[in-house]
Amino acid sequence: MIPVSALDLSPITQGSDAATALKNSLDLAQHAERWRYRRFWVAEHHNMPGIASAPTAVVIAHVAAGTKTIRVGAGGIISPITHR
Repeated sequence: MIPVSALDLSPITQGSDAATALKNSLDLAQHAERWRYRRFWVAEHHNMPGIASAPTAVVIAHVAAGTKTIRVGAGGIISPITHR
C-alpha cells in the first residue's frame, strides 16, 4: 500500500470561527486515521482571513491528543507577503 498523508489548513467556514475550524481539523485527522493515512500535516498561517491561525505546536498537540496512530507534524509554513 502506498503511504498517504493529508495537509490541513484549518479553514474557517462561513459563519463559523477559529475554534470550530480547529475542531474540524481534529475531526479530519480522526477520519484520516480511520482511513489509514500515515501522516497528518498542519500548515501554519498568520494574518490570513478565513484560516484559523495558531502556533503549529499547539495545533499538533491538539490533533495528536485526539488521535492514536497517525503521525502529526508541520507540513507547510506559509507567510503572506504584503505590498505597500
